[in-house]
Amino acid sequence: MLFNSLSYLVFFPAITLAYYAIPNLRLRNLLLLAGSYFFYMCWDPRFIVLMLGCTVLTYLNALFVDLSRRETESEVPKEKRHTGGMTLYTGVTILFTLAVVAFFKYANFLTESLVSLLGLVGVQITIPKMNITLPVGISFFTFQSLSYVIDVYRGKTKAERDFLTYALFVSFFPQLVAGPIERSGSLLRQFHVRQRFSSDRAAKGAMLMLWGYFMKIVVADRVAVIVDQVYTYHGAYEGMIPIVATVLFAIQIYCDFNGYTTIAIGSAQVMGIELMENFQQPYLAASVADFWRRWHISLTSWFRDYVYFPLGGSRCARWKKYRNILIVFLISGLWHGAAWTYVIWGGMNGLMQVIGDILKPAREKALKKMGIREDSLGQKLIRMLITFVLVDIAWIFFRAPDLAVAWSVLKSSLTVWNPWVLFDGTLYTLGLERIDFWVMVASILVLAGVDILHARGVRIRETVGGWPLIIRWGLIYLMIFWILLFGIYGPAYDAASFIYFQF
Repeated sequence: MLFNSLSYLVFFPAITLAYYAIPNLRLRNLLLLAGSYFFYMCWDPRFIVLMLGCTVLTYLNALFVDLSRRETESEVPKEKRHTGGMTLYTGVTILFTLAVVAFFKYANFLTESLVSLLGLVGVQITIPKMNITLPVGISFFTFQSLSYVIDVYRGKTKAERDFLTYALFVSFFPQLVAGPIERSGSLLRQFHVRQRFSSDRAAKGAMLMLWGYFMKIVVADRVAVIVDQVYTYHGAYEGMIPIVATVLFAIQIYCDFNGYTTIAIGSAQVMGIELMENFQQPYLAASVADFWRRWHISLTSWFRDYVYFPLGGSRCARWKKYRNILIVFLISGLWHGAAWTYVIWGGMNGLMQVIGDILKPAREKALKKMGIREDSLGQKLIRMLITFVLVDIAWIFFRAPDLAVAWSVLKSSLTVWNPWVLFDGTLYTLGLERIDFWVMVASILVLAGVDILHARGVRIRETVGGWPLIIRWGLIYLMIFWILLFGIYGPAYDAASFIYFQF
């Protein structure tokens, strides 16, 4: 079930009304759990078994770890304690969960890579490609459950004894299939509180949902028309057109993914549940490292806490710090997809951070000699522009279906100079009519304006909340009208899927 489908516009109000109509907390959680499983089964009912299995395995692991820890703190004789098994069982749980993810996401990629590698040394073998269906959101709910297992093992959170509550934590439908990846210390405890309906909170949640729909339906899906056209027929376009398409892809993936998480956060807020912020104006970042502190925050912080820090983080020799950064971003690239394009994309982002850190002292020294303040507006704008260009070059590998297409787009962008195509009407031949094109431009400007206001500390929802009721509702109706009028819906309302569902 997609957020931008008619079925969700029926499902969400129905489950929200039923949720608040039930006074008993346990029955409420049972309703949310049933609704979340139904939500997930709308894609493919078979994979509910996979999610349930992951839930049971990690739930039992946490109980076992908690039992072992209590034995350690009690007077149980040392020889009868389970502390050794605690580490072993947790390790097996993590490895087994990751192995399941690896099978569904990487089995064909690994076998194809093996065949190619053997071919380079003259060994020719054939391994039939397996017909594997990737479960929607598998990387999200497994990472969320693994963070719980690790936090319980580290003693940072207590094991949840109520299976129903824990199962809801793993499967909560707003953030189930594309995040944000929540931690037990934040989300799990909220299911122990009976939420009361608040019209103010519901209105703010609804406004968030509308903004998410604007980003997805009006911006991302409209931009996708041009991006798909150029990347599908990349050989027919040169110079500025691939550059325009790549810049638009940066906007597309931001609005698509942030649109999803914004709808998810708004949906949860209507029901009184707070989810973490997943984006903080990433294209206003002043460095690639800063970009990754603002982009997909829940995943970046997951890799920081459970991969980067265990490797040593930055509290080690400089070369080890750089090694740790590269490992994390290579893994992050592979997490996003089973293809070398994703691995290269992740490696490029890691390498750019390493180079940026190496050059930082020289850059600061040069600015000091020239008498330029690093926090000056001009310097910030230059750094933001450079960062956007670097991130955008890496996006080429993320968007391209294979390395050949990525190289073709990159080569054409760098070797052909034809700026006149921006003004001779060529842009109107890329799939959007003239009026649609300018609706896209206007919508992007609105998006940029909102991000700049947020970066300057203006909380738009709080500001609007203080306006007179008639003006507030007038703005909401205007947003609905804009989305309905200018949204991209496809034939027979064929809602476009969100990009991050494939991860």
